Amino acid sequence: MEYLLLLLLGLAVGAFGTLIGAGGGFVLMPILLLVYPDQTPAALTAISLAVVFLNATSGSCSYFRMKRVDLTSGLLFLSTGIPGVVAGALLVHGMPRQAFDLLFGLLLLAGGLVLFVRTFGNDKPKLATKAAFTRTLANPDGTTQSYAYSPALGLTLSFAVGLVSSLLGIGGGIIHVPIMVNLLNFPVHIATATSHFILAVMALTGTVIHVFDGSLGWGAAPRLLTIGMGAVAGAQIGARLSTRMHGHWILRSLAVALGLVGVRILILALAHKPV
Repeated sequence: MEYLLLLLLGLAVGAFGTLIGAGGGFVLMPILLLVYPDQTPAALTAISLAVVFLNATSGSCSYFRMKRVDLTSGLLFLSTGIPGVVAGALLVHGMPRQAFDLLFGLLLLAGGLVLFVRTFGNDKPKLATKAAFTRTLANPDGTTQSYAYSPALGLTLSFAVGLVSSLLGIGGGIIHVPIMVNLLNFPVHIATATSHFILAVMALTGTVIHVFDGSLGWGAAPRLLTIGMGAVAGAQIGARLSTRMHGHWILRSLAVALGLVGVRILILALAHKPV
């Protein structure tokens, strides 16, 4: 019965995580903490990150087939995002978590509110005027989408996303997607797909670190594989649903998710517990 529930959990996490380009770790981690109170946060974080890798990889394959991944920009952002992930993993033990969690929880709530409000405006991307890197992607229907952004800003923000997501133990997609849409002018569907590809590589990096530091061992394999199988299947569902949802609704889903994560972080921080 336990493994059936874990399979269904992975299916739900994979579908929703892929739909909004966030990987689903922000949903999975608090559930694991509640279901397995005897396990250390480090062990559960390692499982969550490995599931995010499987989910993001599966979803990315679908998005590549749909020609929605901006591979050039993804590789560019990973050049600073991966060092950010490594830095976050090294710095996490020396950070005063309660103060940091309180601050970041408030920032997530504010970010979710701003993002939700902005979805009621015009979401047409605007071409950047300074230090612009212009991208044009062909759609499967033969049309094209053009947008532009500052590479320096994108690289700086990607490092910050990798660092913060590693410190908090959540997938960076929940932060990266709104940044790509609102600050880097990416169309919503390209942002979610490209973010998913970036997340897959970042999650793999974090998983490898957890394997070497002993947080992810063979004892976690049955639960990891069960949730992972559900997440891989769910990712395919989420990718298909994303083609039927307007960009506004994807962003609104992400805004709600940001708010929920912010509330979770604040509650745990006020209770003097690690996230």
